[in-house]
Amino acid sequence: MKAYQELSQRFRRLGLLGDALAVLGWDTAAMMPDGGAPARAEQSATVSVLIHELLTAPRVGELLAAAEAERALDDWQRANLAEMRRSHRHATAVPAALVERLSVAASECEMAWRSARPANDFTGLLPKLRQVLALTREQAEAKAAAFGCAPYDALLDQYEPGGRAAAIDTLFGELEGFLPALTQRVLEQQRRQPAPLPLEGPFDVGAQRALGLKLMTALGFDFAHGRLDVSHHPFCGGTPDDVRITTRFDPEDFTSAMMGVLHETGHALYERGLPAAWRNQPVGSARGMSIHESQSLLVEMQACRSDAFARFCAPLARAAFGRAGPAWQPDNLHRLSTRVEPGLIRVDADEVTYPAHVILRYRLERALLAGDLDLAELPGAWRDGMQALLGIVPPGDTDGCLQDIHWPSGAWGYFPTYTLGAMTAAQLFAAACDQLPGLIDDFARGDFSRLLGWLRTNVHEKGSRHSAEEILVQATGRPLGVAAFRRHLEARYLEPVLA
Repeated sequence: MKAYQELSQRFRRLGLLGDALAVLGWDTAAMMPDGGAPARAEQSATVSVLIHELLTAPRVGELLAAAEAERALDDWQRANLAEMRRSHRHATAVPAALVERLSVAASECEMAWRSARPANDFTGLLPKLRQVLALTREQAEAKAAAFGCAPYDALLDQYEPGGRAAAIDTLFGELEGFLPALTQRVLEQQRRQPAPLPLEGPFDVGAQRALGLKLMTALGFDFAHGRLDVSHHPFCGGTPDDVRITTRFDPEDFTSAMMGVLHETGHALYERGLPAAWRNQPVGSARGMSIHESQSLLVEMQACRSDAFARFCAPLARAAFGRAGPAWQPDNLHRLSTRVEPGLIRVDADEVTYPAHVILRYRLERALLAGDLDLAELPGAWRDGMQALLGIVPPGDTDGCLQDIHWPSGAWGYFPTYTLGAMTAAQLFAAACDQLPGLIDDFARGDFSRLLGWLRTNVHEKGSRHSAEEILVQATGRPLGVAAFRRHLEARYLEPVLA
């Protein structure tokens, strides 16, 4: 096992460098002054290149070949070795110079996006975004040659190992087969009912933060190994031992930040629950983004938009903001949290219309990467897509193609994992409820321990030992499909008594 042991040491060093890069990324989004952007771009690029050089060193290829011939490895070690090989294949496909150029371009474009979005200035962002797209195409083509797949699939594999656009097309096609009609039925049902009472602001940001911290504590967030901050775009970053989540506060709507906190806490619980014995080894990492997104959406959508959670949260919200009255009763809060309304902003979308946002982005990024759509045509294509999928059109690019950070920051091939995660969440939660009778009732008492324990055993502690499909089959008995997601939506939004 000498070759494997040397690889293990090398990949631990790579893991620690990756952790440093993750904390730099969090600081860029949450703390860094604008004037630090050029230096930070250079710092991040340097670490990225160092990681790339260490991973692509000739010695690593020699060790991988030798370790794959060693017979004394156990199942975890063999899974770790397979993940090492996958990482090495991705890295060796791309020249170090391209890694550096793409890292710098993405850092600069992300900073430009922060100014362009509030200014509704897509034209100003376009030159930097063109550079990111051109370099991303180079990356995709290089990896496609190495993996023997289509360029988009090569990018997708970075976020969803083994994922293929053909499978996504099938699943998304099945969603499109029922979601438009279901959405209309839900909207018609809502119109026949009295509208929920609005929650009148303003809502003190300090009180919003305090409420978020209480909810994070109830869910099981470990503040000895994590923190909550503010950023332009909510996210979960950092490392499993130092988990950094962010949200953004709206003084007129506390529910937006609250649901953002709950969503990112789901990500954080997963990161914190990854197998400690395999820290900074590839097999100890999260098993792709569909599983990661399933953990955030399971917490936010499945658990924390239930009527049971509303009964727990209502008195906390009343106390936080010093409010009372019918609008602050659990039933009204639950109706507000499950209100379906086609909207412009993906991160604020309800779970019925959310897949349309993802399908639009998925199709646009595939067209952009393939050269079938020019970047200058993106705003118009976005407006057309929103009209076709949701029946609404953004008044400007701020609420259109500028709203997400992903493309400016270089994350191409990521978007489909959001809806894959939603379907995975529904399937996992249905299995948890079957195996843990009375689970939803726990939430009314603010008790999420059984849910977290089930997720730890069935998802978190598995790390990347198995594929996403294997994890799902082991936990639920079935590969990923749309059936559980459809049953969940119909039960929550169409039955007379909301679930």
